Amino acid sequence: MVMAVLECKKILHYPRLDTVIMVEEAIKKYDGEYSRTELWNKLEKKMMYQTYKIIMDYLIKSRKVIIKDDKVVWIFNPSLMDKLMENSVEV
Repeated sequence: MVMAVLECKKILHYPRLDTVIMVEEAIKKYDGEYSRTELWNKLEKKMMYQTYKIIMDYLIKSRKVIIKDDKVVWIFNPSLMDKLMENSVEV
């Protein structure tokens, strides 16, 4: 589904994995402190805003990030998912 959304837009530059990871780490570091634009300005390396928006769209659609009160918040919790999977019933 994410690729279908990305294919509809005319994309000039797709992000590399290390760029996505850099944005993820920045979101974790500044969790809930900054808006999207402020966070983009805080990144350690500069990138095109269009590329940054693609990464943010991906992180929101994959439910790793939400925008609450105009701030970017990291919500992905793999350890919680592991606990839930341990206690779940196999179908």
